[in-house]
Amino acid sequence: QVQLVESGGGLVQPGGSLRLACAVSGFTLSAYRISWFRQSPGKEREGVSCISADYGFTAYVNSVKGRFTISRDNDKNTVYLQMNSLKPEDPAVYSCAAQFGQKSCSRYSTIDSYDSWGKGTQVTVSA
Repeated sequence: QVQLVESGGGLVQPGGSLRLACAVSGFTLSAYRISWFRQSPGKEREGVSCISADYGFTAYVNSVKGRFTISRDNDKNTVYLQMNSLKPEDPAVYSCAAQFGQKSCSRYSTIDSYDSWGKGTQVTVSA
């Protein structure tokens, strides 16, 4: 059974850091493209970052470039999103999603293309 479980969310001050984790089970992590999405109240779900299947190419939405880093540990079946310099516009529910076989991050923000989703973890940025 395919399962994705996010963790690591919480409350942080502006400028602070969090590391989110997406633990996967039921499939071989390296064979899937994993992306992080976020959604805040009243806004559409937004693709934040992607790591491709196989070689692990990465991509980021412009608003997080230079601040967020996505990585993958195949031995631990986990994808991470290191979030630094968090801003007031970053709070949202962050979810990870898996798509089989995509070896690039082309059009990674297309929501309907993903096979499985986690339930999300809340990130709050407040002084």
